[in-house]
Amino acid sequence: MIYWEIFLAFFIPGILGYGGGPASIPLVENEVVDHYGWMNLNEFSEVLALGNALPGPIATKMAGYIGYQQGGILGGIVGIFATVAPSLILMILLLGFLYKFKDSPKVKRMTTFIRPTIAVLLGVMAFSFFSTSYMDSGLWQSLFLIIISFLLLEKWKVHPALVIVGAMGYGAIFIT
Repeated sequence: MIYWEIFLAFFIPGILGYGGGPASIPLVENEVVDHYGWMNLNEFSEVLALGNALPGPIATKMAGYIGYQQGGILGGIVGIFATVAPSLILMILLLGFLYKFKDSPKVKRMTTFIRPTIAVLLGVMAFSFFSTSYMDSGLWQSLFLIIISFLLLEKWKVHPALVIVGAMGYGAIFIT
């Protein structure tokens, strides 16, 4: 029964919390504190503060912690799954719908318009990363990492994970 309650406590805010993790926090608080009484408001605020201090999505961190606290490892897994399940279900349904109409001229036109938008967003993100890198490490370090990474990825076909680990190692040794 506790696993079903954990599931509902995080699935319902996942459905209703439009806007991601921060938007669903008051809904999670209502379920965890008011509805099920698993913790008081003070404990919930401590979990929220701890979740904000760690990297990654806040909703899944809180679901994992509270689920683990209430139901052990399986409770943590149920909590995390319940948090991502609404998005997962919607994504599967929308992809199924998109796949069903993939030959439609309207869908082809839509994907034609989406691709440049994604390219621009990725370009803006890359520029943001470069400007942050430039400010933190300097021009020569940033250019060196960009050129070496490009050569490793494009010319020598090294796996991206290895390039990332190598860049992290370089940064830990030479840039800190």
